Amino acid sequence: MRIAITGTHGSGKTTLASDFREASPSYEVLPEPYWQLVQEGVAFSARPTVEDLEAQLGYSCRQILAITTGQSVVFDRSPLDFLAYLDVVSAGQGFDWEPQGRLLGRIDRALKSLDTIIFVPLVEPDEIPGPIELPRLRAKVDRRLKAIFEQDDLGLLSDGPQILELSGSRNERLDKLLDHIVATSNC
Repeated sequence: MRIAITGTHGSGKTTLASDFREASPSYEVLPEPYWQLVQEGVAFSARPTVEDLEAQLGYSCRQILAITTGQSVVFDRSPLDFLAYLDVVSAGQGFDWEPQGRLLGRIDRALKSLDTIIFVPLVEPDEIPGPIELPRLRAKVDRRLKAIFEQDDLGLLSDGPQILELSGSRNERLDKLLDHIVATSNC
């Protein structure tokens, strides 16, 4: 099964991926593209830029498409994350960013190769203790991701993976993910 966990920063997606790794060691859990690219020596700006996000989007697509279909893998982030960030960041810079041509095709192929996208939305009260980096960006990206899932304005989800929104406590999210895998495996 191929799963991607998506959500804005500080929503609990990396925690969910880490908890899942412990509960299901047969799955490979791949870190988010930002950290993979940093390990490769890519230097990112202090605040997200369109160029930085485009690099992460491209990496996310390559990462998903490079893994063989039969592998059991969890991706920390999906192309949808970067589409939401790009939409919000570009709007803040005064223009609309939208994928075109080959990039849109690559995003579509990457998403269709997934079995499930797990969306981890922000919850009230916030589970993150202390201050969050870029809180307005975080909230805007969360709203944009919700709109992507509700409206599918780019037409990327109609024939794509199953979408599962997970909320609740840390343990409840993990239990729901594990239940989903068992239910999907029995089909």
